[in-house]
Amino acid sequence: MSPTLTGLLDAVAPDPAVVEVVRRARLTGTASATEALDVTAPSSYYPMLLGTLARAEGADRPVLAVTATAREAEDLAGSLASLLPEESVAEFPGWETLPHERLSPSSDTVGRRLGVLRRLAHPDPSDPATGPVRVIVAPIRAVLQPVVKGLGDLAPVSVQQGDEVSMEDLVRRLSGAAYTRTDLVDKRGQLAVRGGILDVFPPTEEHPVRLEFWGDTVEEIRWFKVADQRSLEVAPHGLWAPPCRELLLTDEVKDRARVLRDQHPELLDLLDKLVEGIGVEGMEALAPVLADGMELLVD
Repeated sequence: MSPTLTGLLDAVAPDPAVVEVVRRARLTGTASATEALDVTAPSSYYPMLLGTLARAEGADRPVLAVTATAREAEDLAGSLASLLPEESVAEFPGWETLPHERLSPSSDTVGRRLGVLRRLAHPDPSDPATGPVRVIVAPIRAVLQPVVKGLGDLAPVSVQQGDEVSMEDLVRRLSGAAYTRTDLVDKRGQLAVRGGILDVFPPTEEHPVRLEFWGDTVEEIRWFKVADQRSLEVAPHGLWAPPCRELLLTDEVKDRARVLRDQHPELLDLLDKLVEGIGVEGMEALAPVLADGMELLVD
């Protein structure tokens, strides 16, 4: 857990320079204002200034903090988590691959990105982990790269202890969210079925989750260790599994891939598998022509 240093914001907020920054930032946030505000301060002061902006009276929108590199974004998010409630700070990472490469981003990167987009589009105030975001920290690369339109509307697969749900239906939903079925779960984005037990490794979790069924009732949901597959403590939030790919193979996407296959035979090896509903490495490079549209994080 991060140390709690919220008292620093109380000490900083009355400073006349900070008061003026907050006032002018509010004006800049209005539709009619075009003012650009340059603030000169030591880099160690940035988290305190952003934290003050985020919790200022009347702040009804999240603060977007853009950094030059992914490392700076990680450090800034860590600092902000000690000044604000940890769940209210979210880091929106960029892909570790280039958009045009025949390489897919890792499932944990995708899961973190989709988790942030989901919280922006449909925050759940009843759960701090999926509730409203006060500050989003993102490297410039993540801000400039278009994403598939409507990703924030993708509902994660969510199950709580005591829920009535068919295991077959749950496996089908997870497969539709690009989870890969294996014999043994040891990586994020995988699922495994053994009798009345379903193991899932959501990309946003530190440990995979084990669901034990009695008929169609979820009797228990626990974390477990990858190394020895032994169950750990109860997972209080149950299963919350966002998709593992930013381009899901819906019927519409497969239809577009079928049309594109006829127009570009040089992509036959890739498009043939997409038409059959098989996810392949690098398929995200075709998102601009297969998805319904693209948008930016600020949209």
